[in-house]
Amino acid sequence: MEMLLTGDFISAETALDWGLVNRVAEDAELDVAVAALTDKICAKSAVAVRTGKAMFSRQLAMPLEEAYAFAGETMACNMLAEDVAEGIDAFIAKRHPEWKHR
Repeated sequence: MEMLLTGDFISAETALDWGLVNRVAEDAELDVAVAALTDKICAKSAVAVRTGKAMFSRQLAMPLEEAYAFAGETMACNMLAEDVAEGIDAFIAKRHPEWKHR
């Protein structure tokens, strides 16, 4: 609200401190930081990422109790996805998962 009302700019470090951003990177390191994050996301099950994004977007407009119920239902349904079994098997075998759906 302060930024909205005053129009003041803040530094990247302040935005990080206030929880407005998840991370900051120097200009010279930005491409490396973006690649590291995208590689991490792309290594996950596409089904889980897609489901998680959709769930997150929908629950934002819900009251807290409804959002928790919706998230729980979505996660329970997601447990039936074929990729979940692969993720569990890979974890137990201490190997990288081979996702069925990309």
